[in-house]
Amino acid sequence: MSAAANPKLTMRPFLPADTPLIAEIFRASIDELTADDYSDAQRDAWASAADDEGELGERVGKQLTILGLIGGSPVGFVSLKGTDELDMLYVHPAAAGHGVGSMLLDAVERLAAARGARRLVADASDSAQEFFRKRGFVPTQRNSVPLGGEWLANTTMEKTLGTKERS
Repeated sequence: MSAAANPKLTMRPFLPADTPLIAEIFRASIDELTADDYSDAQRDAWASAADDEGELGERVGKQLTILGLIGGSPVGFVSLKGTDELDMLYVHPAAAGHGVGSMLLDAVERLAAARGARRLVADASDSAQEFFRKRGFVPTQRNSVPLGGEWLANTTMEKTLGTKERS
């Protein structure tokens, strides 16, 4: 197999200069990966959170934010708010299904556990619930969130961290 068939997945910390890239990843992910579960108006309202790139950059800059890269190019990002709240996890549609989201989630789980978190909580979109279920998250609460004149449904999901006993 060639490197082109299996491009190398890597990670690096978010830098303020990455803000336009994460805004694009955010918008494209919402637009293309959630169309089966949310209307055009709902997706537009959701994606509008990236319209003010300065605000978006400030939001993720205050959190532990990691970029996922394929072949050195950013294609996804994850942000951890506090010690146990997964605030954002988005992968560009062109990179979906290549392991970027799993790599980022695994990294955040390890970092949260290292910071003393006993659980990780995420408000998962309807489109992302199966991704989280496959990684050990369980639904705890259904939510309706007002955003830009629209109501969007999501589900709070939780995963217990660090339950292995040492002998």
